Amino acid sequence: MEHLAPEIVLFGIKFDLAAILMILVASIVVLILGVSAASKASVTNPGKLQNFLEWVVEFVENIIGSTLGSKYGKPFMTLGLTLIMFIFVGNMLGLPLSIVTEHTEPTRIFGADLVTPELLKEAASKAKDAHEAAVGIAWWKSPTADVSMTAALALTVIFLSHFLGLTRNTKHYLKHYVEPHWVMFPLNVIKEVSKPLTLALRLYGNIYAGEVMISVIMMAGFWGIIPLFVWQGFSVFVGAIQAFVFTMLTMVYISQNLIHEEH
Repeated sequence: MEHLAPEIVLFGIKFDLAAILMILVASIVVLILGVSAASKASVTNPGKLQNFLEWVVEFVENIIGSTLGSKYGKPFMTLGLTLIMFIFVGNMLGLPLSIVTEHTEPTRIFGADLVTPELLKEAASKAKDAHEAAVGIAWWKSPTADVSMTAALALTVIFLSHFLGLTRNTKHYLKHYVEPHWVMFPLNVIKEVSKPLTLALRLYGNIYAGEVMISVIMMAGFWGIIPLFVWQGFSVFVGAIQAFVFTMLTMVYISQNLIHEEH
């Protein structure tokens, strides 16, 4: 049975309820981790969570130090920590479990159609037995496995980098569009336009592909148990790398627009 996203249309706008739910879950998990570590912080006897988050802080400091330097980098520490923690937690949410609800009758939620008669009819046409026809709605996934989510993250950090460049480094920011010669202006514009596309699609593609592979392996049943654990371990590695890459590129793009010596 094919699993569909729980999409509803309100005021002419399409909402993916699973994506909204998972964004909230990821945000709450990150908040709980931060509050727990801060409330139990100890200089003499730090806990495992505190040690881990201190390592994350040091790791992000190194990222910022290597891209922006100590002079410009300190204000972006909170941004870097938020990005790397949220993206990593978001990447991990789709690994351990899957929540799917099956619907055999039309269903409405928040006054909007979740499962329409047309969807049920399509499911019945695909099913071998019409009595077994049902629409599966997948509620649990990584928020970063949704291209809208990764695009929103990418557009936010790219907008921030250009805003900082235009307001704090105006002369050199505008000048870099015509460097090393004015004929390069179209190529420089294309380069800037491609940044949010590559930033969003790289993260989305890696996490979405990982979840698809997990679904395929699970279809093998008993024989897929060992490959499933192996792939999930690999997915943890990929999720961590993607969180690092996104955070690193964010700081690189900010430095390119904010620090004219880099041009």
